[in-house]
Amino acid sequence: MSAVIEGAVRSSGQVALLARVPDQLYINGQWVNGTGEPIVVTDPATGRVLKTIQNASVADGARALDAAVEAADSWAVTPARIRAEILRRAFDLLQERRDDFATLMTLEMGKPIAEANGEVTYGGEFLRWFSEEAVRINGRYGANPEGTGTMVVNHRPVGPCYLITPWNFPLAMATRKIAPALAAGCTVVVKPAELTPLTTLLFVQLLTDAGVPAGVVNVITTTESQAVSAPIIADPRLRKLSFTGSTAVGRALIAQAAQNVLRTSMELGGNAPFVVFADADLGKAVNGAMLAKFRNTGQACTAANRFIVQASIAEEFGRRLTERVNALVQGPGIDPAVNFGPLVTETAVDNVDALVQDALTRGATLLTGGTRPDGPGSFYAPTVLTGVSSDSRLVREEIFGPVVAITTFETDEEAIQMANDTEYGLIGYVFTTDIARSHRMIDSIDTGMMGLNTGLVSNAAAPFGGVKQSGLGREGGLEGINEYLSTKYTLIPAS
Repeated sequence: MSAVIEGAVRSSGQVALLARVPDQLYINGQWVNGTGEPIVVTDPATGRVLKTIQNASVADGARALDAAVEAADSWAVTPARIRAEILRRAFDLLQERRDDFATLMTLEMGKPIAEANGEVTYGGEFLRWFSEEAVRINGRYGANPEGTGTMVVNHRPVGPCYLITPWNFPLAMATRKIAPALAAGCTVVVKPAELTPLTTLLFVQLLTDAGVPAGVVNVITTTESQAVSAPIIADPRLRKLSFTGSTAVGRALIAQAAQNVLRTSMELGGNAPFVVFADADLGKAVNGAMLAKFRNTGQACTAANRFIVQASIAEEFGRRLTERVNALVQGPGIDPAVNFGPLVTETAVDNVDALVQDALTRGATLLTGGTRPDGPGSFYAPTVLTGVSSDSRLVREEIFGPVVAITTFETDEEAIQMANDTEYGLIGYVFTTDIARSHRMIDSIDTGMMGLNTGLVSNAAAPFGGVKQSGLGREGGLEGINEYLSTKYTLIPAS
């Protein structure tokens, strides 16, 4: 791998962009100050301060929920066509402002600018998709089987929602939650991650420009997530909680939500198997591995975690993959020559390095990487390990970093057992040219999603979510809007 490219001085355009990003909370259609200590947002590629923004307190969170509750009835009865047109205007505005959003994501999160542009495209599709779904909320009408009356089934918005988004895809995770909520007729309070809040603040400004009424979308940024979130979740006026993040935090939120029997959507951790059979097209498998592992510097719940490769091709697969990894150019993502950025914090670097060192002490072989490049920023070299033992932390835990951990198998049954040997079940990847085996893997690997001969599966038109400890509910697709709707049945007796 080439050396890390040093960060350049921030351009005048970037300075101007940062100046345009709001630095306050957004409550009831107004930008307002918080009452907590300011939040300092930094660039993970350089360690430099990007912007200082307002910090919400418990009282600020309560004000945001008050606004969402007050606006709930009027937004719920707003015609679906109007809601759809607002979301479509938001999509169009995002296309016009895509350079601003891509640049901002790269600055605050670190991903390469090409990937940030890809996220603008992906995130925008949720706005377009749910603008179309808003006018397709339907029900049923018909005689009951006994012939004694007519059954009417319709769907209504669940009510005010609390949406907690993660730091790794700051635009797409916001649009994936906000768009279906608004399409269904729900009002929301959004709490972005404190590491990457700027994209959400810029996005809510875009929503205002698109015509979202006051109180429908409220945004609170805070460093006191647990303290601010707990009373919002405990408030009986809240009717829905959606969270993307770690399984540990998700469990705690589910327990809190149970007190008021809240509707919940939980998109939690992953430990994705990446299974490569001897009959696979190795070129496609390596391409898929680069996408599934190194996109977003490995910081994705969909990232391939365990590379389970048939023993007869494991050495060749590892050699080809290492060649590709060594060609990556690491540095600040704002440089177009860079295709591999930093991790989000130094703590993240420490965590990834600890996993690598644990695997090495248990007998793994290092093919490349395993080091921290010199210079500023929270960088870790992309890493490939072979011979990783089954008791290694790399195999048991979500890596959330740029490390390939290769283990081997002999039979199909062994591959299935290894793939399913985890508490998680978000996504799996399988590479084979055998049609019968493909269908067997689809039926046997216990995940909510699968990529068959591909390393990239996310799409706004498809349901995103997992099983087991990877979460509850689905985001995106036909299923996504149902998470924000309640079903009501009425019987009209026959005359």
